[in-house]
Amino acid sequence: MAICVICVQSSDAVVLRVSVVNFYFLQWSHLLKILSTYVKGNDDVMKISEMNWMQVEAYLQHDDRAVVPLGSTEQHAYLSLSVDSILAERISVEAAEPLGVPVFPVVAYGIAPYFRAYPGSISLSVETYVALIRDLLDSLRHGGFRRIVLVSGHGGNEPAGALATEWMADYPEMQVKFYQWWQGPQMSAAAKSFDPVGSHASWFENFPWTRLPGVEMPDEQKILADRSGYPRQVGDRLRQLLGDGNFAGRYQRSDEEMLAIWQAALVETRALIAEGWD
Repeated sequence: MAICVICVQSSDAVVLRVSVVNFYFLQWSHLLKILSTYVKGNDDVMKISEMNWMQVEAYLQHDDRAVVPLGSTEQHAYLSLSVDSILAERISVEAAEPLGVPVFPVVAYGIAPYFRAYPGSISLSVETYVALIRDLLDSLRHGGFRRIVLVSGHGGNEPAGALATEWMADYPEMQVKFYQWWQGPQMSAAAKSFDPVGSHASWFENFPWTRLPGVEMPDEQKILADRSGYPRQVGDRLRQLLGDGNFAGRYQRSDEEMLAIWQAALVETRALIAEGWD
């Protein structure tokens, strides 16, 4: 967990810093909620993989929320093939810990047919993926959960959000949020404050926990031609276009910057789990 130094800027706002990095402003009420999560410690850590069914049943006596991370197994240039799964699960666990909300194991496979030419990449069909998400939601409902957050780390998982909306129409007592953790406004603002050019498999996904030991990153900025208005490249054509798999941007930025970005995303994800329920 990053250590934050709080500097008061005015009577109604503060700015959080990770080391000396200033990345966004928060209202006092929001800040107090954030601080309370650190004071609580790790006593409320609840990962389904570390619980038995009786503990889950006891939890459901006082709460009905659950978090399900959605990842993917696909090429990320010099980074792990499991980047999307690693990030979705980690942000879910760290965000849910202080709230005492259980986090299910990450769904490690998503929709990524465009990366078929890269060995190690796996893609489910849209039909299979939507059926999988439906079965997961059905099981959670049957088990007693009523408020569910699907935290996605892969853009191709968007059909899960559409399915969740359709599914809720069939089960009015259920509430489901689909959230792409890397698209939050505070996280996006923090990232753009360091570098406006970042995309798939670039510095934007290069955290200390997504790197591979002994793998060196190119020290350059990758620039690709603008293909706006053209059909999306897939398979061999995409590999010919991308080469190593980085869509655009530098391959790595400082850990200090990346931790600042992560902290912004963490606050947003935690707020989504904690608030905004009917």
